[in-house]
Amino acid sequence: MRTSGLVLIVWSCAAVAGAQTTSLAEKPPATAEAAQPVKPAAPPEAYTYESGGRRDPFINLLGTGSEPSLTSKRGEGPGGLTVAEISVRGIVQSRGTLIAMVQGPDKKTILVHQGDKFVDGTVKTITPQGLVIVQEVNDPLSLIKQREIRKQLRSFEGGKQ
Repeated sequence: MRTSGLVLIVWSCAAVAGAQTTSLAEKPPATAEAAQPVKPAAPPEAYTYESGGRRDPFINLLGTGSEPSLTSKRGEGPGGLTVAEISVRGIVQSRGTLIAMVQGPDKKTILVHQGDKFVDGTVKTITPQGLVIVQEVNDPLSLIKQREIRKQLRSFEGGKQ
């Protein structure tokens, strides 16, 4: 009896499973609605960033160029030029002292006396051949804090003599 009860249970499970499966031939035909492409869902809402006192991480840190820039205006005359920007254009003697004519990047000529200061240096001496400038070195790794730069009147700029 025990074996017949077990067989009965297996046979009834197989009958239930067989009743639920259908063959491929019995599938209903495809309708016209099923052949149409699926429409995409509505576009997501625009993202807004709640700053909460923090900066927006999606804004360019360099700026877009449309904002007014805070440029530091350097002073007029030699105090607004760096040693690298100048070139000596002439040496003039006036009342026994030498005066140098230097040209900046804006192509303007400025008169410079001994002791005049640039952004990163000071005129040490003026010779008939050019300028001797003491430049402050702004390199934290350098042991030398000042160096002497010579700007000659007739230098080899652009292959000219």
